[in-house]
Amino acid sequence: MEETLSIRVGNVIMGGNSPITIQSMTNTDTRDWRSTIKQIQRLEQVGCEIVRAGIPDMDAATALGKIKERIHIPLVADIHFDYKLALEAIKQGVDKVRINPGNIGSKKKVRVVVDACRDKDVPIRIGVNAGSIAKELLNKYGPTPEAAVESCLEHVRILEDLNFSNIAISVKFSDVEEMILAYRLLAEKVRYPLHLGVTHAGTSFMGTIKNVLGIGVLLREGIGSTMRVSLTAPPEQEVKVGWGILNALGIRKRGPELISCPTCARKQLDVERYASMVEEMTSTISSTFKIAVMGCSVNGPGEAKQADIGIAGGKGATVVFKYGEKLQSGNEEDMIKVFFSEIKRLAEES
Repeated sequence: MEETLSIRVGNVIMGGNSPITIQSMTNTDTRDWRSTIKQIQRLEQVGCEIVRAGIPDMDAATALGKIKERIHIPLVADIHFDYKLALEAIKQGVDKVRINPGNIGSKKKVRVVVDACRDKDVPIRIGVNAGSIAKELLNKYGPTPEAAVESCLEHVRILEDLNFSNIAISVKFSDVEEMILAYRLLAEKVRYPLHLGVTHAGTSFMGTIKNVLGIGVLLREGIGSTMRVSLTAPPEQEVKVGWGILNALGIRKRGPELISCPTCARKQLDVERYASMVEEMTSTISSTFKIAVMGCSVNGPGEAKQADIGIAGGKGATVVFKYGEKLQSGNEEDMIKVFFSEIKRLAEES
C-alpha cells in the first residue's frame, strides 16, 4: 500500500512510516476527572499510547484540562453534534478531537472548529460507523461499506474545502467482512492515516475474535496506522488484545511472549493456573522475552526450547529450564518459586 500522510497527536506521530499505535477509550464519567485519571494511568501501565474520552456535556469538556495535566499519553476528545464542546476541549489542551464535520451544524460552526484546531495544531478524526451513515446515502445504498465510505468522504471534503488536512479517518462496522471491505475501499481513495476498529464487537470472548480477524487482516495488507480494539470489557483488556495482535503479526513487540500447552492426560502441572499467573504478573512489563509453561516432559524443554525461561511438569519432579536446558528440578512448590524469580530477573535485565 502507498504510504499515508502523517499527523502529530501530542507526542505521537501517526501514519507515514511510524509504528502502528494502540488506543483505548475510558469508560468512566469524564466529569469525574479523578476516576478518569486513575483509569488512564492504568491504561498507560499496560501500554496504551493514545486515549480517548467521551464528552457528553460542557462539564466533561472543562474537566479535560485537569485530566490532561496528570497523564502521560495524548488525550482525544470524542464529540458528537455540539461544536461548542469541541472548542472547549481544544481550549483545555486535548491532542485530537473526534468529530464529524457534517453533524455539527452550519459551515460557519465547522470553520470555527477547524480554525481552533489549526491554531493549536490539533488533528481531527472523522469517524463513521454503520449507524452514522448520512441518511441520503442510506437510502441510496443501505447500510453498506460503500455508503459508509462515501459518507466519510463527504466529511473529508468539508475539511478539505477549508484547507484543513490534519485528518485521521475511521470507518467501522460490527460485521468483520463489512469492516474489512470498508477500510479497503477507503484506503484506495485517501492517503490520510486510518484508525482501525470493529465497532460494537461484543464481550471479551467473541469481541476479541472479531477484532483480531478484522484488524489483523488489514494490518497484514498494510492498511492502518492506529487501532482501538473495541470490547465490552475493562479498557485495559482492549490494550492487551491490541498488543497481542501486533506481537502475533510481528509488527511490534511489547512485553514477554507466553507459550503454554493446551494440556492433556499427560500433564503433571496445573498449566492453566500458572500460565494465568504469568500473564497477570507480566502485564505491565514492556521488555520482550519468551516464557513457557508446559504440562509434561513431552511438551516441556524440547518443544519450548526457544523459551528464555520455562517450567514443565514431570513424574516425580518439576523442571525449570532455560533455552531447552534444565536449570533446576525438584518439587512443584519450590520450582514455581525459582520460575517466577527467574521471570523477575529477566524483566529487570531486559
